[in-house]
Amino acid sequence: MFPDVFAGDDVTLICKGRGEPIKWFINGDPQSHQGSSMLLTVVTSKNNGIYECERGGSKSDPYTLIVEELEPHAQLSPFIGGAVMSKGGGRNLVLYVDDDAYGWKCFVLRGESGFVIKPDVLNKTTAVIYAELKEAKRATFWCENGTRRSNAVTLKMTELKVMLDPPAAPALLGESVTLSCRVWGGKAETAMFYKDNKPITDRTEDTYIITNATQADTGQYRCHATYRYTHISADAARQEGDSDAQELKVIGGPPAATVDSTSHNNLKCFCRDCPDNCKSCYWYHTLFNDSFAHRRLPEKTQIITVKEGGLYSCRRVCGKGFSRFSNVYSYTAQPEPVNVLPIVVAAILMVLGVLIVVLIALKRRRRGGSSVQATAQAKDKTTGGDYEQIQLTDQAVYHTLGENTDKDKAKAKAEAEGGYEALEKRQEEAVYHTLGENTDKDKAKAKAEAEGGYEALKNRQEEAVYHTLGAAEGQG
Repeated sequence: MFPDVFAGDDVTLICKGRGEPIKWFINGDPQSHQGSSMLLTVVTSKNNGIYECERGGSKSDPYTLIVEELEPHAQLSPFIGGAVMSKGGGRNLVLYVDDDAYGWKCFVLRGESGFVIKPDVLNKTTAVIYAELKEAKRATFWCENGTRRSNAVTLKMTELKVMLDPPAAPALLGESVTLSCRVWGGKAETAMFYKDNKPITDRTEDTYIITNATQADTGQYRCHATYRYTHISADAARQEGDSDAQELKVIGGPPAATVDSTSHNNLKCFCRDCPDNCKSCYWYHTLFNDSFAHRRLPEKTQIITVKEGGLYSCRRVCGKGFSRFSNVYSYTAQPEPVNVLPIVVAAILMVLGVLIVVLIALKRRRRGGSSVQATAQAKDKTTGGDYEQIQLTDQAVYHTLGENTDKDKAKAKAEAEGGYEALEKRQEEAVYHTLGENTDKDKAKAKAEAEGGYEALKNRQEEAVYHTLGAAEGQG
């Protein structure tokens, strides 16, 4: 038995013992039910009372049922699908908790036999269990951690190929409810829905949606579908069939919280129908692209300021339980304003750095130009010395060519120096005439004299070479 019973739970009372007949009493009033177990589906506070059973003349201890018109701490729901599945099938149930999924354990009640299921923890706030009916017609699953528990999920089995699949969660006033007509191993081509054996729509889609559910929508629902297994054969024959009838019970349920925005990123959680003991709030955030990234925020105030984008919801904390979850508020984070001051300062520093580098380069270039000019002037001043040095080098080569006597060497040197002096003298005269304002006659005369000096030097050098070679031959 649950530690606490919440609105929407399925409660199974079992009368243990032996003997017949079995009688049931609610608040002392005898009931027509005579089975060994009494099933109370989708309970509300209207089911509150004292329950007793009598079996073989022995009466049980009274059990007081108190239904909290609240929601439990954790949420358990099918990952896909609704409350009905085929015989031998199974379904994943996902457990969402506020704090830590470790330490939670889950249970299943199949008929009158109960079992413990260890959940697989996916992350800090999420775990999963694999729900199987085995041979049972129906089974109820829930999870606990100490005095805290989740809602109960009841799954039902059908042996028919066509099945009506209502949601596993209870149908609540004012909310929409979707009924699906499914075919085992295929898809319905057409479907008709019935409530209490009366057709309720002319449409042939495989889903029927009740918008803004009311108490008048409570009843037994079934569907009739036509289908073909075209994935097996393109020429598969058309088939048809009816589903089992499934109960749909619409209840008021716990009061619901509401999220509203007081400004762009300020959200407020309020609940008009909540009891007075619902003081604080729990806020929840889910990422846009990851439904498993569902976490409770640390804030417990009615108004919070959000910065991260995602889906936000809240619920009010009310003693043993909570209000229903609020509507989901979608918030898109706004880009933060860019501080341009550091960028401007960095740009200014870069410009200053470039200017400094350019100024240094220009200064070094000016200094380099002055040095080049000074070097060129110094080279012009020493050009004559270079020329004389080259002449001396030629003389050194000249003396090396032959092994002359001292007399011959002195004679050749005197002749060469005489030629050089004659050339130098004539060149100076030519330069002298050029600097002045000379006539064409003077320019021609200077040119002739210069050429004559060059010829004189050339002739003397040839004679020196001749005499040297002759002396060398004689020695040979």
